[in-house]
Amino acid sequence: MGLSTGQIELLIFLAGAIGLVYAGVQTLLVLREEEGDDRMKSISAAIREGAMAFLRREYTFVFVVAIVLAVIIAFAFGITGDGAKLAAGFIFGVAGSALAGAVGMVVSIRANVRTAAHARKGNLPATMNFAFRGGSVTGMSVASLALLELVGFYWAFGGNVLMMVGVLFGASLMSLFARVGGGIYTKGADVGTDLVGKVEAGIPEDDPRNPGVIADNVGDNVGDCAGMAADLFETYVVTALAAMLLAYLIRNVSGATPLMTLFPNAILFPLLVCAWAIVATIVGTFFVRMREKGSIMGALYQGLGATTAVGLIGLYLLDYYFMNGNIGIFVATAVGLIVMILIVISTDYYTGTKYRPVQRIAEASQAGAGPTVINGLSVGLESAWIPGLVVVSATLIAYLSAGYYNGYSSGAAPDAYLGLYGIGLAAASMLSVTGMIISIDAFGPITDNAGGIAEMAQLPEEARAITDPLDAVGNTTKAVTKGYAIGSAVLAALALFAGYTFAAAQEWGKSWSDFTSLLTLSQPLVVAGLVIGAVLPFFFTSFLMRAVGIAAEKMVFEIRRQFHEIAGILEGKAKPDYGKCVDIVTLTALQQLAVPAIIAVATPLAVGFLLGPVALAGLLLGTIVSGFPLALMMTTGGAAWDNGKKYIESGHYGGKRSDAHKAAVVGDTVGDATKDTAGPAINPLIKVVNTISILFIALIVAHSVIPI
Repeated sequence: MGLSTGQIELLIFLAGAIGLVYAGVQTLLVLREEEGDDRMKSISAAIREGAMAFLRREYTFVFVVAIVLAVIIAFAFGITGDGAKLAAGFIFGVAGSALAGAVGMVVSIRANVRTAAHARKGNLPATMNFAFRGGSVTGMSVASLALLELVGFYWAFGGNVLMMVGVLFGASLMSLFARVGGGIYTKGADVGTDLVGKVEAGIPEDDPRNPGVIADNVGDNVGDCAGMAADLFETYVVTALAAMLLAYLIRNVSGATPLMTLFPNAILFPLLVCAWAIVATIVGTFFVRMREKGSIMGALYQGLGATTAVGLIGLYLLDYYFMNGNIGIFVATAVGLIVMILIVISTDYYTGTKYRPVQRIAEASQAGAGPTVINGLSVGLESAWIPGLVVVSATLIAYLSAGYYNGYSSGAAPDAYLGLYGIGLAAASMLSVTGMIISIDAFGPITDNAGGIAEMAQLPEEARAITDPLDAVGNTTKAVTKGYAIGSAVLAALALFAGYTFAAAQEWGKSWSDFTSLLTLSQPLVVAGLVIGAVLPFFFTSFLMRAVGIAAEKMVFEIRRQFHEIAGILEGKAKPDYGKCVDIVTLTALQQLAVPAIIAVATPLAVGFLLGPVALAGLLLGTIVSGFPLALMMTTGGAAWDNGKKYIESGHYGGKRSDAHKAAVVGDTVGDATKDTAGPAINPLIKVVNTISILFIALIVAHSVIPI
């Protein structure tokens, strides 16, 4: 299609604007619904107040850090020219990710009480459809804001994609802070509240007599909604820019395949994929409709299936009109959607209550907490196998299909440059369903909060009969999103790693093949970097697990104190001090998030400046290779523990308050820290180390202690 660059940019911008308008309409439709009685409004207001208070304090801290880093970046690269552009991009990357998180949470903390009010009507399909509408606001907002920021900076920097690395680093860093801070908060509150309330006091989940119940519901929003939205905003930005960066750098490599001659729109093509994703997601939302006696998950998968089908049609048309109809390019992009489908199926199998892995955990709970934890670890470890094979297969297929751009008749090896670009496109094509995936994820905290409000407001059993199954499905949807995020992170990180090697070779003043020839296991620096990178995710997550333990411990002591010192709480005659628990877990989360963030930023810089660019390349690969299975083990295994508990609560193996249930609660508390704090934080960790390495590669090459 003979469109100019400016016309293509305008099409992309219009797609982002349409997405925001659609999100605005959905927001109005959510807010016009009634909130229920005064008690429900009071509980919702307390959750909303706690969530906004945490977000203000977290964002204040993050933006102080961001301003300091922006000044450092500006001076490190020269206060004028590149330094100013990189610093500006960094600030906007932080702000964009923060805004995405805030928008998603602001709508969710208003949709929760309205979902509970819907549940009082006893209509499961109508309540499910409404909760998804609330989630779709987050999905469309995140995707649209990310697309607008990308095309805006591409235009502002005159197509210089390398200058947009600052945006990458800013979005990745904000995502890390949001995931870490929100994750510590939500799981510290959840674990502490469950241990004292369910296990010690024997009261139900979300019981208003529990002093930690408001903090627990606040955590669902700051961690599972704001943190998730910031994380997937960053995933969107980094994944698209990784493919763009590869095309931009390959274009400037002497002797490389003339990529821009073969495919003049190669740099902007990932953004065109993102633009079509907005259309695909809007179409997909109309297919999320639960019918009487239908399946909740089935209704959500209808929307995902429709989005995938429309996305695939769009990828073919985009390839035909903008990439010369090259079948290899189309296969490379289609691979990304296949990866998404297979990871969703795998995650659903390992976390769904109707499948054997979760049922096996529930069955083991009859023997006590030990077997529960052991079986959950087994499920988590096993769950990394299939996604690992899927990502490996996708990488090879994308590399070969794009690499053989002239077909297989010549018998020559695939073109390495085009093959790497194909891997970038496979990652970018996963963005075709990001809006729908985020919508399905945001459905989770909305229904979780709705169940909490229904319990605290003492709504009739008919309402809980609606919110409980919605909440159970929400656990699986959140697990699916985490699997999708880490899968796309690996493909994007592989593209970023390739971009790092091109940038390092360019700064070194030698060819790409000269630099990559140094990356062998016979090179001690490469091995050193690989080992450091492999242990980095373990060291990083150790602080997060410890932080959740510290926050949970403080919550346990406070809840016990209130039970002992405030007479009449357990009898329902006295009101707990909810605000005290909110304050405790807020302060603890903010105190504990600094060290993991410093580790993520300082480690690649230290390795780069002390051991050089070759060792840093090893670190990047090591982080990807170990971080991917560790994240899957933690997130999928944690969700399986959680749903094992819910499987028992639905009436199996003695049901609620049975010995099996108490054991399952212990397993769930372990899984809480892995699935919602440590595991998801590995996703931004992988991308932070890659983006900061590319950002500082010029300084590392010039000033490393051990030169190339």
